[in-house]
Amino acid sequence: MADTEPEKTAPQEHVHTSTDYPEGAQVEIPQGWMYRSRKLGPITFPWYASPQSQLVLVAFVCFLCPGMFNALGGLGGGGQVTAYVGDASNTALYSTFALVGFFAGTITNALGIRIALSFGGIGYCIYTSSYLCFDHTQNFGYSVFAGFFLGICAGVLWCAQGAIMMSYPPEHQKGRYIAVFWGIFNMGGVIGALIPLGQNIHTTSNSTVTDGTYIGFIVLTFLGACLAWTLCDAKKVIRSDGTRVILMQHPTWKSEFIGLWETLISDPWIICLWPMFFASNWFYTYQFNDVNLAQFNTRTRSLNNVLYWFFQIVGAVLSSFILDFPGMRRTTRAKVVWCSLVVLTFAIWGGGYAFQTTYTRAEVNKGANTPLDPSDDYVKMDWTSHGYIGPMFLFIFYGVYDAAWQTSIYWFMGATTNNSRKLANFAGFYKGIQSAGAAIIWRLDGLDAPPPYMNIFASCWALLAGGLIIAAPVLLMKIKDTVSVEEDVKFTDESVDDVVAHKIGHEAVDQEKV
Repeated sequence: MADTEPEKTAPQEHVHTSTDYPEGAQVEIPQGWMYRSRKLGPITFPWYASPQSQLVLVAFVCFLCPGMFNALGGLGGGGQVTAYVGDASNTALYSTFALVGFFAGTITNALGIRIALSFGGIGYCIYTSSYLCFDHTQNFGYSVFAGFFLGICAGVLWCAQGAIMMSYPPEHQKGRYIAVFWGIFNMGGVIGALIPLGQNIHTTSNSTVTDGTYIGFIVLTFLGACLAWTLCDAKKVIRSDGTRVILMQHPTWKSEFIGLWETLISDPWIICLWPMFFASNWFYTYQFNDVNLAQFNTRTRSLNNVLYWFFQIVGAVLSSFILDFPGMRRTTRAKVVWCSLVVLTFAIWGGGYAFQTTYTRAEVNKGANTPLDPSDDYVKMDWTSHGYIGPMFLFIFYGVYDAAWQTSIYWFMGATTNNSRKLANFAGFYKGIQSAGAAIIWRLDGLDAPPPYMNIFASCWALLAGGLIIAAPVLLMKIKDTVSVEEDVKFTDESVDDVVAHKIGHEAVDQEKV
C-alpha cells in the first residue's frame, strides 16, 4: 500500500538565518498584511507592529508634544518679553524631571509604553496653557506648578521614547532609526516655530507672542497625547530579522526598582556618560535666552527658531551616515563619532565665543526696572539689520551641533545592549542627569543678579569638552561590533527561545495567514 501523500503546505515566503541566534536556528519572517494569532490576538498587522511603524508613531507623538515645547522655548522666555517667568517655570520643570528621570524606567516598564507616552503628553498641554494664563492673569504660581507637573510627565514620556528608539531597531540600523525619529520630532519644532513667525512677521518691536500662538500649541499637544494610544504593546513588535524586543515577561514595581539598582551594578560604566548627559541640555538656556532673546526682536527670534530646529533635522541626517556607515565596524564608527564631536565642539563654540564678546548682560538689561520689564535702552537686532548674517549662521550651527550631540548619546547607549528593560533604565538616567543640569542653569539665569553671559557661555563649552573626555573610555572599551541575544537576555526572565520569532511561531503562536 502506497504511503499517504503528505499534505501540501504553502512555501515559506522568507527565511533568514542570523549568527546571533543558536546554531542552526532559522527565523521565519511573516509576510503580507494580515495574520490570525491565538497568542497575539485575533488579527494583527505585521507592518503596523514593525519597529519602523512604531518608531514613526512615537516620533509624531514627540512632534506634537516636546516638538511644540521646543518651538515655544526656542523663542526665549516661552514667547514672553523677558525670561523671568520661563526661567522659574523651567527651573521647577527640570528639578522635578531630574528626580523622576531616575525612576522613569521603572515607571515605564511597569505601566507600559502607551500609558507612559499619553500621560507625558498631557503635561505639555498644561505647560503651554500656563503662558496663556499668565498673559491675562499674571498668575505666576500656575506657571511654576505647570513646570513642576510637566517635569513628572516629561520624565516618563522621554524614558518610554528612549527605550523604544534604542531597543526596537536591529543593531545595524540604530543610527538610521535615531535619525528618523530626530527628524520627525524636530519637524514639530520647525512647524511650531513657523506659527509665531507667521503671526509676528510684521512685529519689529520686542513683545510677547499672540494668544493664537499659545492656543495652537495647546491643541497640538493634546492631539499628541491622544495619538499615543494608537501604539502597539512592546511584546507584539517583531523586527525585520524575525526577533522580538527583549523585555520582562511579568514586570512588577518591586522587580523594576530592583532592576534599577541592578543596572548600576551590572553596568557601572554608564556613570562615565553622565557628564555628557549633564551637558546635553545645559546650553539651551544660553542659546535661547542669552543669545536669541537677548539679541533679537520678536520676528527675528522666531526666524532663528525655525532655522535652529530645521537644521537639527539636517544634523541628525548627517550623523546617521556616520553612525550606520556599512563599510566600517561599529567600534571604528564609535571612535569616528567621538572625534567628529571634538572637532565640532571647538569649531562651532569657538565661533560662539567670538559673537559673545560683542555684548554683555549689563548692556542688554540696561534701563529695565524689574525682571518682568524689558529694557527700553537696548535696540535688538532685526533680520534687516547690518551684520545679521553671521549670528544667523551661528544659530544654524548650534542646531546642527545639538542634533549631533543628542543622537550620538542615544547611539552610544543603544550600541551597548538591545535589552528594552535595561535601555529604559539608561534612558531614565540620561533624562534625569540631563534635567538636573538644565534645572541648575535655568535657575542661575533666573537669579535677580544672574552671571554674566560670558560666564554661562564658558560653562557650556567646558562641560561639553569635559564630557567628551570622560566618555572616551566607554567608547573604547564597552562598545562592541555586536551584542549576542544570550548576553542581552541575562537581565530579564526571558530566554533566547522567547526572543527568536521562529521558535515563537512554531512552538507558541501557531500563526496562520488570513
